[in-house]
Amino acid sequence: MSRFPEAPKSLLVHAANRSNNQPSTRPTADELRAARRAQVGREELEGPHPSTLGADLSDAGLAHADPTQPGPGQRWSTWRSVAKGQRGPEPLPDWLVTRDAAFDTELGILKTGKEADAFLIERAVPPGAVTPSDGGSSDGGSSTSAERCLLVAKRYRSLEHGQFHRGTEYTEGRRTRRTRDQRAMEDRKSAWGRAVSATQWADAEFVALRSLWSAGAPVPYPVQIDGTEVLMEFVGTEVTDDAGGVQAVAAPRLTRERPSDDLLESYWEQLTHGMSVLARLGFAHGDLSPYNILADGERLVIIDLPQVVDLVANPFASDVLLRDCRTVCAWFTARGLDVDPDVLFADLLAQAL
Repeated sequence: MSRFPEAPKSLLVHAANRSNNQPSTRPTADELRAARRAQVGREELEGPHPSTLGADLSDAGLAHADPTQPGPGQRWSTWRSVAKGQRGPEPLPDWLVTRDAAFDTELGILKTGKEADAFLIERAVPPGAVTPSDGGSSDGGSSTSAERCLLVAKRYRSLEHGQFHRGTEYTEGRRTRRTRDQRAMEDRKSAWGRAVSATQWADAEFVALRSLWSAGAPVPYPVQIDGTEVLMEFVGTEVTDDAGGVQAVAAPRLTRERPSDDLLESYWEQLTHGMSVLARLGFAHGDLSPYNILADGERLVIIDLPQVVDLVANPFASDVLLRDCRTVCAWFTARGLDVDPDVLFADLLAQAL
């Protein structure tokens, strides 16, 4: 996985519960993760994140002597450094930056988890930057790629550093692309087996996102995968404050929302559509809940899919799917919408089979 150069601590953004636009100092990454898990609830890990481009570039401390080279907390765009099969499906969205001259700038942590952390990344082309191989045009013409976009980098931890190991309930029936990797995963004592196991969750999520996005499911666009790092679409908005500073605000989880009756019905239709797409592709989410669904205004976006379950090959699939149905139906029922988890389960199972 491509790593960012070590950035000065003054550049690292404390993403949770920010009250101003100034970057704040923080302890080491391990200390920060431990403190957040002990003191901060997962709903509180959403908030504004200052952008480093435009009027705030100098204030953020990312301006440096040579603007054509990555500075602290930056790296070259990794779009072309990964194989074509490790990139998102076509057609590519208009907002995605694919130019070679782009920098990836790490802005801060969006969310911490037991097996992975999510970081906010700004991929942007510096003003005037040009490289001989730049752009997506094969005939040498100018690129139509966007100049700037926000991404989420979900980075899975190794087995030694993760605090949560998903059970065989999810992985039963799942196979890797190469049989030798499958054999290695079954031998956790070998170094290769541990390395393959550490990447299986990232690979499973990326493959699921590719299939679901192409089929029209409400999921983030999967930009690329590089080892244990999955880059995907940032779901949220950008706002400008009175001082001219730009902030990226992540969409809240569904569990925090109190929608009107009309919007609640729309949310239900969107969610059941997404679950239907999953079922028709032979999948169950496996961990679907209001915590794994984002409410981006009037649209829902399903996230966190590393544990997708094969509805045919996994003997626990029916139990997992029924649990998903009961969990989401309980939230909608508590808000006044009359929905039946057993009816939803039967409908999804029929579509899968």
